[in-house]
Amino acid sequence: MRTLNRELKEHIGESVTIRGWIHKKRLLGGLNFITVRDRSGVSQSLIEDKDEIEKLRGMQVGTVVAFTGTVVADERAPGGAELHDVSVTVEVPVTDEPPIEIDKPIPHKAENLDTLFEYRVLNIRNLQEQKIFKIRATMTQLIREYLIGKECVEIDTPKLLAEATEGGAEVFKLDYFDRTATLAQSPQFYKQIMVGAFERVFEIGHSYRAEPSATTRHITELTMLDIELGFVEGHDEVLDFVADMTQEVLKKTYEKCADDLRSLNAPELKLPADGKVPRFTIAEIHDMYTKATKTDTTGEKDLTPDEERWISDHARKQLGSDLVFAVDFPREAGKFYHKFKDDGTVAWGDLLFRGLEIATCPLRENNYLKMIEQMTTAGLDVSHPGFKYYLDAFKYGLPQHGGCGFGVDRFVQKTIGLANIKEATLFPRDMNRLTP
Repeated sequence: MRTLNRELKEHIGESVTIRGWIHKKRLLGGLNFITVRDRSGVSQSLIEDKDEIEKLRGMQVGTVVAFTGTVVADERAPGGAELHDVSVTVEVPVTDEPPIEIDKPIPHKAENLDTLFEYRVLNIRNLQEQKIFKIRATMTQLIREYLIGKECVEIDTPKLLAEATEGGAEVFKLDYFDRTATLAQSPQFYKQIMVGAFERVFEIGHSYRAEPSATTRHITELTMLDIELGFVEGHDEVLDFVADMTQEVLKKTYEKCADDLRSLNAPELKLPADGKVPRFTIAEIHDMYTKATKTDTTGEKDLTPDEERWISDHARKQLGSDLVFAVDFPREAGKFYHKFKDDGTVAWGDLLFRGLEIATCPLRENNYLKMIEQMTTAGLDVSHPGFKYYLDAFKYGLPQHGGCGFGVDRFVQKTIGLANIKEATLFPRDMNRLTP
């Protein structure tokens, strides 16, 4: 029976078998220390028998082995125990020397990222690198737990669409038998349709955007959390829901992954003491930024990247919050499915986290005739087959609803303190990379 590395200390004095990959070798004459990695971490084995160490001659890091030996307590060893009197079985030999050393720190400097991604198949075996994606898995699990606890139903929507009916040129087109299809930019239409069935829904899935991705904040294949909530009283309810979820996930992540976050030098978490994420209107941020920097942005309909960083820095230093909302976008920034307010703004807020927008949180227009009007004003053909099923949902009754598109990759990036969104993605896709 196999014993995991983390369990060794529970078997002091017993004979056990561990199985895993050779992670590191230190051959010191008669004393040979072999580090073995499995899913639980690493352990150390002392091999003194010449015949047993001979079995590892020419075997490189990554060789799959089974070691059987006696567990001995040793506080100097990983986990406080190691194997002695080891019998070696080589299960899968590796004789090619790997191109990188996985037992040493892997640099994440900007000039090294291409190398990082080129050798991702191997560097993900580095224990420190693995922590990024274990944290990511924890955060995704916590998001699901929160939403299911709020009676949200998880849905799964198509990623192959007949046409980019939402408009815009940032779509990927592909041949679909005798037609042209596009890859989904978001599940926007589908999640609104599902409000008519389940009231509250969410999806965690991939979205595809053919936008310039040679930046630290963009990728072409991204993981999005999409939420839609029916029977909301107003926009504040949507903003509060997204803020509460984000804060709870952050708090629990910093508790569950404390050691890993610390070893990755993640920033200290700062959240508002009263749980109320601060809000500033777009106009307020433009004015504040213009006065502080002497750079006039008052004519912009959205925040510039530097404004996002500036207001986030202000919220952290002055209000003790890593999170801040930018709300009340000007009408000209709105989309046809947004709820427009009488004061010339849109019921739409962006959630910023440590200088980066991670979520767009609008209230939707739910009146069928108003939707027809807004779509027509936006230049869309409401008779297009791509809109038929979407509009049917409104025609046959949708309550007031709102939700968010929430970037999981950016959320993970900023939680850990990574400089580039691609570092938080296992196999990132951008303008230049389609492999591995």
